[in-house]
Amino acid sequence: MEYFWMILAAVGAGIGTGLAGLSAATVMVPVLITLCPSFAGETGAYQATAIALASDILGSAVTTGIYIRNKNIDLKRGWIMLACIVCMCTVGSFAAWKAGNVVLGSFTLFLTFCIGIRFLVKPDTSRKETAARGAGLTVRGVLISLFFGLTIGFGTGFVGSGGGMMMLVVFTAFLGMELKPAVGTSTFIMTFTALIASVSHILIHPAIILEKWLPLLLCIGFATLASLISAQFANRVNNRTVGLVTGVILTVLGAAMLFLHYRELLLGIPVIVQMLHCIRDLVLFLAPCVAAVLVIRLLVKRIPDFVFRKLLHIIAFTCITWMTARAESWQAAALTAVLAAAVIYPILRILEPYPWFARFFVQKSSHEIRRSLIMLFGMYAVLAAVAWGIFGKPALCMAAVLMWGTGDAAAALVGIPFGRHKIRWRLTDGKKSWEGSAAMFIVCAAAGAAVLLHGGMSPVQAAVMVPAGAAAGTLTELVSPSEIDTVTVPAVILAMLLAFS
Repeated sequence: MEYFWMILAAVGAGIGTGLAGLSAATVMVPVLITLCPSFAGETGAYQATAIALASDILGSAVTTGIYIRNKNIDLKRGWIMLACIVCMCTVGSFAAWKAGNVVLGSFTLFLTFCIGIRFLVKPDTSRKETAARGAGLTVRGVLISLFFGLTIGFGTGFVGSGGGMMMLVVFTAFLGMELKPAVGTSTFIMTFTALIASVSHILIHPAIILEKWLPLLLCIGFATLASLISAQFANRVNNRTVGLVTGVILTVLGAAMLFLHYRELLLGIPVIVQMLHCIRDLVLFLAPCVAAVLVIRLLVKRIPDFVFRKLLHIIAFTCITWMTARAESWQAAALTAVLAAAVIYPILRILEPYPWFARFFVQKSSHEIRRSLIMLFGMYAVLAAVAWGIFGKPALCMAAVLMWGTGDAAAALVGIPFGRHKIRWRLTDGKKSWEGSAAMFIVCAAAGAAVLLHGGMSPVQAAVMVPAGAAAGTLTELVSPSEIDTVTVPAVILAMLLAFS
């Protein structure tokens, strides 16, 4: 199993190098020291760093070749950084040996996560005003290159990671390079720094060659191959796509590695364990549902677009209802919803620019799916905090979500094909029908009654609460703009249920 993690780490490292000029250790070291027991000893992190640096040599070299071929390199603005970084690598390597495993391992774990977040927040690192290609350095540029070159060089030798990312930031934010020339220049420099730093590591600790020769060869081979493929991809797409893909990969990897590294501490916190249970239930529910919907979309060509939209809608609110029913606390349920939004949102952001995305998901307007996702999970987190956290009534939270979800779906499935009598009230948009609203009220009331009666509420109390909540939800759906009814309808339903309870 260790070899699987080694190969996975090497592939991830190669992707990071080819996409954004990241040093291999940014990805490889956290995986090796966390998931491979053979790197868990006194010198485990040091050996992992040496292997990552060795993998960087060929990986950076082939990546540089791709960027040079596409004329994406600028050594006139990077030669001072090259000289300074090369000089400081050996010093950093010796300091890393003295620092030991704890400092080195923890630093690289946090660094991976932070770099991923940075790319998600600002995927395109280039500035509006960039220096002309071939332009030399100003006095300010020379001073910046000296300062950052010395510090990055030491850091590269010390942790073996972060050098590529730091160079990328300096080149784009301080020296005015465009993103792709900055990546090409940083990988060119990393080829030399990786060679010097890896040799320094091996000379200081020769057991790396004697004890870890097979992991060394595996990591070098797979990292180089992945670097070659990802560099080809990066030179064919825009800067934003490169940044977003890199951000997603590093954020997810960093979060996973941080959890695994500190799992004993985290698993001692009850809400973390409860969140893991919620995540498990959510994934087990969503995976088959999403797979079924994809098959339906691909195979059933004549399914109306509005029906497919409501299928996605049904999956969304039923997965939340299922998670609530299984959750052990409102904190775990609410935090899981927020985490789900944080994971899914950047994935949708990457996919959204592609033409097939809007067609496949029947997106009516730009950013609709992303916006709806944030509103859905944010709305649920608030409902759980209020109904369950403040009033201690999880059944009301489930009822509000289920009444809104089923009612909204019924309104569309009945109103669009059969709605002949439009509602012309002043606050409505004139598109909704009496048939659709009636269907929403009936289905909304049925769903609410099922949840509340199953939760132990008396039939008499349910007979009062359910019609009131269903009527309030139906009326709110009529007058709310479609962009915000994901928030307004369940909020009003819950308020009515709480008032009558």
